[in-house]
This record gives sequence, structure tokens and C-alpha cells, in this order.
Amino acid sequence: MKVEIKNIHKHFGKVHANNDISMTIQPGTIQGILGENGAGKSTLMKILSGFYQADKGEIRLDGKLTRIKSPADAIKHGVGMLHQDPLDFPPMPVIDNLIIGQSGGLLPNRKVVRKQFEDLQARFNFKIDPDAYVDSLTVGERQQLEILRLLWLGAKVLILDEPTTGISASQKEMLFATLKILASQGMSVIFVSHKLDEVEQLCNQVAVFRQGKNVGQAMPPYRTPQLVQLMFGKSMELAPRIDSTSCDVLVHMKDLAVENYRLHISGINLDICKGEVIGLAGMEGSGQRLFLQACTGLRRTVGGKLYIGQRDFTGKPYHQFLNSQVSYVPASRLEEGLISGLSLTEHFILAGEQQGFIINRDKALKLTESRIKDFSIRGIPETRVESLSGGNQQRALLALLRSPLQLLLLEHPTRGLDIESSMWIWNMLKERCKTGTAIIFTSSDLDEVLHYSDRILVFFGGKVSNPLNAGSTTVDSLGQLIGGKGWEN
Repeated sequence: MKVEIKNIHKHFGKVHANNDISMTIQPGTIQGILGENGAGKSTLMKILSGFYQADKGEIRLDGKLTRIKSPADAIKHGVGMLHQDPLDFPPMPVIDNLIIGQSGGLLPNRKVVRKQFEDLQARFNFKIDPDAYVDSLTVGERQQLEILRLLWLGAKVLILDEPTTGISASQKEMLFATLKILASQGMSVIFVSHKLDEVEQLCNQVAVFRQGKNVGQAMPPYRTPQLVQLMFGKSMELAPRIDSTSCDVLVHMKDLAVENYRLHISGINLDICKGEVIGLAGMEGSGQRLFLQACTGLRRTVGGKLYIGQRDFTGKPYHQFLNSQVSYVPASRLEEGLISGLSLTEHFILAGEQQGFIINRDKALKLTESRIKDFSIRGIPETRVESLSGGNQQRALLALLRSPLQLLLLEHPTRGLDIESSMWIWNMLKERCKTGTAIIFTSSDLDEVLHYSDRILVFFGGKVSNPLNAGSTTVDSLGQLIGGKGWEN
């Protein structure tokens, strides 16, 4: 299906999210849309898929002027969108997730639907159990289910918004192979990303967005410096590694053990220095989150000892960690870190230490304005957090942290963020290290783990490696440990 987007404008208050954007996507094409966080990529895709209505402009599908009023209306016109977070129902079986929302009678023919589902899976070599419950699937499998559902509903245009966030390398390879098959069959695929290597590897052409505008189009062979210049208006380079040189021990772990219903980790012996950065690497679900939660009191340890600043925190509740300058930043920004429906000002009120029973709103407003400026958050005090881009939500989470901190624990601190936002966040984190804050973080980006860590712990099947010196470790050796090779029995 040919997609023509002409002179689209969209405002959110004072923010001009889409500013006169035009582009054309031909059938059988994988169109990349590249841009920094907050550049207007997701806004345009939500207009095309019916979640938002444009203030001005038009959309033509196969040359026909089309008004898309809702997501249901979009799928009727053949436009389906795969969002960053899967829109499914985890407590329900796969087959029911496929059926739900379809037009027709109240009692669908489940036998026919199951056969159609299996036939669709066979086209792409997917292997999802139709009777499995969605909450038992990996992020990659939930993504596959959503693709199959959209195709089953008749999508001819498939929009994917940051689809590689949170999936493994093998799942990404399968996703890319699937998209190439769909394009070869005449579908129009729109791939939204901030990752240069992905659009260069996958896309037939790339449009670059900056500050709500389409600032340029590129075709293969791509030149990375040109794409970076279009994205940010300047060149970008990582700061050089700075290794920790001294050790004043802040955290001491002795035979630490932690577990949940499916995983037991024990025998962790580790001293962490003030100002040191410890990176955690491993396949998703290998125990990194379990370890971080134990280090912040969100999960009780089942063995061993944990000392922070020479105080015994073994078995202490979360609020005691928090009151002792230990903070935790989760990966799920809106589910665990921020509160949908509340403004930035309301978040700073809740995060601050209250004095008395009456909230000083003038003081809170001034604090919010100051933090918005200091942390370069693209919003105003009244902005609700769910309307912020992923990068700005992450900046808001960091702005909510108290100072000073002894220990800061972060899950995927730059997941879903562009190069500039990632560099900015790490500059802020490294500034905290200079004041003595120790950082433990987990990331699926091995380059990030190697570049910003002083030492690295690798998790695999309930085992934890001895600390590795990040400066002398390679991506290849780290990848082998993550894959289960090179471990002593």
C-alpha cells in the first residue's frame, strides 16, 4: 500500500510536535524514520495509526484521501502499529489475544482461528504456543504475537516504534528477517528508531526528524556521520573512558544469596568502592534485576551479609535503604518509576521531603522549573509524565533523585534513548561518581557496559562471575560468558 503524508501539523499546548511533515512510502519498502528522543517520530506514527488526530494536513492511502479516526479505523484501512510496549492482555491465552477486538459475532470459530494462526506462524518460522498465557512469553514472543495479530486483522502497512527495545540479539535477527519477508510481499513497513546501525542494516530509505521536522532523506549506501549531523545538527563523540584509581570501600557483600520462584543466586562476594561503576551483563532474566532489588531492599536476601557504609543492611526494608541515601531507578518508567496522570510539579512534590501538612506550591513550582532547566526536560511544570518522550521521562526520573546519594542502582538507564540523551545521562551519572556515589547498572548494550563500567559482573543460569576489569575485557569475551561459554564448573 502506498502511503502519502502531506503537510502534517500537531501541537500539544506550546509544543509543535509535528511541523509541516511530508513523506511518501512506496509498497514493498522498509522506510526508516530516525531521530532523537522527542523529535516527533512517535507522534506522526500515532497520527497515521489513529491514536492522534492531526491539527492540519492529510493522509492518502493508495492515492485516496483518508481520515483515520481511531486505531480500529486504522486497521480497517490496513494500517497497524506495533508499539514500544505490547498492547496485549497478559492474563489471557495467546489465541484469545488474537481474537479479542475483532469485528464479527460473539462466538468466533476457535478451530478456524487456530488454523489461521498456525499458518501465519509457519510463514515466519515463529513457534508460539497458542494455548500459552501471554504473561509466560518473552518480550520478543509478545512482539511476534502482535505482528501476527495485525497481519491476521488485514494490515498492509506495518508501523514499528522502537521495536528492538528489550529483545535479544537473536530475536532482533528474526524480527528483521520477518520485516524483509513482509516487504518482499508488497507490504509497506515503517521502522521508527534512534539506532543508526539498525536503520542502516534494515531500511531501503531513511527520513531524519529533528525538533518536529523532516530535515532530510537518505538512501543506501548510508554515511553515519551524515545521519548523525542530520539528527542532532552536530557531530557526536563518546567521552573517553575514565577508570577508577582508588578504592574506599562503600559496599561489602559476603556470600550474598537471593532468589525468586525460578532462580537462586548465591555466593556473591564483592566490595564496591565509592565512585565506582559496576556493570551487570547477561541475558534478560538471568538474575541482574534480582540482584539490584536485593541491593536496594526491594527483595530480601536469603543468605549472606550486605553492608553499606559499614552498616549492616541485611534484611532491612526498602525505606531504610532510601533513608540511607540508596536509590533505585527501574527500567519500567511509567509502571514503576513515574505515575501516569500526574504532572512534573506533582512528582517533585511527592519526591521531596515534606515539611508540615501544607504543600508550598510556589516553592514546588520554582523547584520544578529549576529541574526542568538543569536536566533539559522538554516540558513545562504542568506536563503530565505520560506525554513525555522516553528520553525526557528518563531525565525526569534522574531529576527526582535526591542528593547526595551513597549508592545508585539503575536498570537499563539508556534503553530506548538516542545517542545524545545517552551521553547526557552518563555525564550526569559520572558527575555523581565524582562526589563518591557508587553505581550499579544493568544493560543489554554490551558497548555501554564496557565503556562506562569500571568492573563487570556476568550473570548466567543462576551463576555470577568474578568481577571483570572493563578496560581489559572485549565484547567477544563478554558475549561468550553471557552465552554460557568459559564458565568453570
